[in-house]
This record gives sequence, structure tokens and C-alpha cells, in this order.
Amino acid sequence: MKSKSILYLALVAMMFFSAACTKLDENAYDQILTNDFYNNKTEVLSAVLRPYTHANAWITPSGQDGWWRASELSADQLAWPTKGRHGEDSGKWKRLHYHSWTVDESGLNRAWVLMYWGMGLCNDPIENLEKNDISKMGITQVEKDAYIAELKLLRAFHYLKLMDLFGNIPIATKVGEPAKPLSTPRAEVFKFIEKEIRENVDKAPKLSKEMLGRMSQAGAYAMLTELYLNAEAWTGTARWDDCIAAANKLINGEAGGQNGKLELDPNISDQFGTDNDKSKEVIFSIAYDYNQARFEASWPSEFFHFKQREIYGGSRNGNNGVVVVPGVYTTFENSDLRKSNWLLIGKMTKFVDGTPVLASEEYDGQQLEFVDNIRKNKTGSTVSNMSEGEENSGVRFNKYKLGNQFAGPGGIPAINPNYNNTDWNIYRLSWIYFAKAEAIMRKNGGSANEEAVQLINDCKKRAYTPAEWTTHAYTTSTLTLEELLAERGREFIFEGFRRDDLIRYKKFSTASWWDHNPSSASRELFPIPQQQRNLNTNLSQNPGYN
Repeated sequence: MKSKSILYLALVAMMFFSAACTKLDENAYDQILTNDFYNNKTEVLSAVLRPYTHANAWITPSGQDGWWRASELSADQLAWPTKGRHGEDSGKWKRLHYHSWTVDESGLNRAWVLMYWGMGLCNDPIENLEKNDISKMGITQVEKDAYIAELKLLRAFHYLKLMDLFGNIPIATKVGEPAKPLSTPRAEVFKFIEKEIRENVDKAPKLSKEMLGRMSQAGAYAMLTELYLNAEAWTGTARWDDCIAAANKLINGEAGGQNGKLELDPNISDQFGTDNDKSKEVIFSIAYDYNQARFEASWPSEFFHFKQREIYGGSRNGNNGVVVVPGVYTTFENSDLRKSNWLLIGKMTKFVDGTPVLASEEYDGQQLEFVDNIRKNKTGSTVSNMSEGEENSGVRFNKYKLGNQFAGPGGIPAINPNYNNTDWNIYRLSWIYFAKAEAIMRKNGGSANEEAVQLINDCKKRAYTPAEWTTHAYTTSTLTLEELLAERGREFIFEGFRRDDLIRYKKFSTASWWDHNPSSASRELFPIPQQQRNLNTNLSQNPGYN
């Protein structure tokens, strides 16, 4: 059983925390005011954990317009095309795909709100922990320092993703102060994030089973690795040596791990299955525990078909939204186990008895069959674009597994204890290996040395059988930067990094892909939402937007 008792406390916190009353003489029967909280370790811990429940809404593909949608649906691997009468949604998915978004996008505004909300959920307990005495809270000074460090690191993660999407953003470290903060240049935000991480990493706990789903020293070094990998794109100054040094902290085991040290898992499924809390390589994740806390994975809504539960033998369907961009499927070799394990294509059958899953829309009554195209099959049209899809259009997500609901063969009603418990990974050690390899190659004029090749091969070889592997291993001549970008696409598909990869490789605004033409360089930043500028006139707009 997963060690996720933190979820109970976080869910309790959701019930207890709310804004203070404006009339302080009123009796608050359904609220706990700040001055009446932080009276014992349980209350302290519930305050520390509250931001993690919110992170489920903006970090993961969660059915909300958070960071993930903006990051992935504007890149070249995933899209949300209109399929028959579903998915038009006022054209917002098309605008992400075409890079034609405006300053009035409700989705981008929602992403801004969700991330700043989460940041505020960090600021509030930081402030209260700093001002309250340990004797009142029933914790030691070491525990207090560790909680504050953890929250400041988690706050830095919020700022990192805000800076990634929007560039010049306001910095606020106290709730409501200042009321209308000024925009801070992106390079200064970068320095603020770096300073926050550096000052708090050693005070935070090391990664362990007890820190599952929480920010730790390992999460801090992963953030630094990401920060320095993208430093040239984000600030104009490359930081390749710093990227390598931060990655080494994780690779060399200095920041902890499930078994005291992070390790690559032996196969490609360990990080994405129902018991991926046992993964040796996961650094930071959003943890779920459905059976104990009824806190279920949120991402199926983004990816699953209307009748997905019949395919895998569960209880969850989706909105038939995100698909793999046509042609991406063919970038995986047929012998690549990631192709067969992480992507779903072809005729669908029921988990329970192997009979056909029947479509429910354009092909109602016929067997559901996912295809590597977006087109009007039923009418015979060969058109393939964001407007002409049907319910079967597109290869589908199959990377993370919810598991079948019943443990018995053939759907025998025996409850699977791990069903619906799959955690969503934010950072894993494979990503660190790739980041270090890229930094080495960037330093070396784009050429790979033996160390860079070994880092990538250590990850890639898990995707092939031993008999196949020898013909697919990279060498210093075959591992070019261009090939590394392609391999990053195969290894980290669905994980939220593709937009940054394309920007770093100078392809986000210059390259063409399926139903997408090059866009303006200004599109490498999203606009500051006009709704936020109306509320705060001190916010400046990014270049290229009115």
C-alpha cells in the first residue's frame, strides 16, 4: 500500500483553510482563521501540504487550463483537434496549435490564475511559520526550518513555470503585498528563483519514501538543472557547466532517493504504472491515493475516449480530447517498446472479454479504431487538419496506466488495490540524464563525447529487447543534437517539456509541423493576460502583443 498519509492532512486542510472574514467580530463556524491555526504539528503539516493538492490542478493534465496545456498543445507532438461535434471549444485549441492566441485567451488567464494561486498557498504558510514560535506549534527548530525551505522551493517551482510561460512577471513573497506588484524582467525573475533554490536546498529534506509527492533536495536540484538547461533561452546567457553540476548532484546520489540514491528503473513501465510510487528514478511527482483518500488521478479526462473504461477495465472515461499529432507515431521504430507501450492505435477491444469496443459518435455501432491521422474518414475526405477530425482520429495516450479496476482475470470482481493510484511525474532521473548529455554536447560545439552517449544509451536501451539493442545504440557519430531532440521527443512525450525543447533548439517559431506554419518569434512567450492587466495596471505586456 502506498505511503501517502500526507494526502489525508492535505485534504483536511482544504476544508479548514479559507479567506478570513472581513468582520472579525463574527463567529466563524465553517472557517479556521489564521490566528487560531498552527497550534500543533498536525495543523502545521496540513498547512505545509495544502499547496500540493492545488498543484494537481495546474501542473498535471487535469481538465483545467494549467501550465501543461499551454506547454504541450502549442508544440509539435500533441494537439486537440475538433472531432465531429466535440472539441471546438471556441477555437482555443486551434489557436494554441496555430500560435494565433490573443491577449484575451481565457485558458492563458486561467493558467496565470492557477499558478499564482498556488504560489499564494505557499506564501501564506511561509509567513505564518516564520512568525510563530516553535513552542506554540509543537515542532522543533529543525522541522520548522525544513518546512519553510520546502515551501520556498515549491514556491520557486511555481515561479519557474510562470517565468517559462510568461517571461516578465511580478514577484510577490507575501500575500497581498504589494496589492499591485510591478512586472519584473525575466532575467531578474531567473535570479530570484536561483537564489531561492540555492538558499534553501540544504535545509530541505532529502528525497525518501516519506517525501513522496513533496519538494525535496532532489526536486530542488532538478529545478536547477531545468533552470540552467534553459538559461540561454531565458536570459541570453548559457549556463552549461552549472547544468552539469546540478545534474551530478542527482546522478551521484547526493540528494537522496527511494533507496537512499536515485537510480534508473530497469524498464520503461516502472515510472508510469499503478505502483510508480516505488519507482527508483522519480524525483518529484503529484501523488494520488484513491483507495485511502479518494484523491484520484486527474489526467484521464484529458486523454481518454468517451468509452475508454471498456478498453482497460476501469471506471474512468474522458472527453476524447488530446491526440498525438499525425506522423509522430512513425518517428518511433517498430521495435521500440515505447511505441507499443505508450501509444494506443488500432482496433479497440474490451478488457473484460476481448469483444469489440463500439464507437459512440460518427461510427456508432462500429468497432472503435484509432488511426494516425485527423481526417473525415466517414465522408471519404482526405482533408487532415485541426477542424476535420472524428472520434477515432489520432493515436492516443497510453503512457501512464491506471490499471484495471479488478485484479481477477477476465474482470472477476476482485478490487485491484492499486487501481486509480498512478502518480504523475514532474521530474525523473531520465530527464536529468538527457539534460546533462545536452549540456555536454552544447559545450562541445554540438558533438557528443563518450559520456554523453552513455547517458542517453543508459536510458534508451530499456526501450529495446537485448537482441534488438545492439543495432540501436548511439555512438559519438550518430548522437547529434538534432537526433537528441528527436530522442527527447520519444522519451518525454506527454511529459510537458516539448515547448521548451523546441524553443531551446530554435524551432518553436521557425519550424513547420502537421497543420502548422512558422510563427513570429514573439510567440515564444505567451501574452500577459489582458484580464490581469485590467486588474493590475502595473503589469507590462510582452513584446509582439497589443
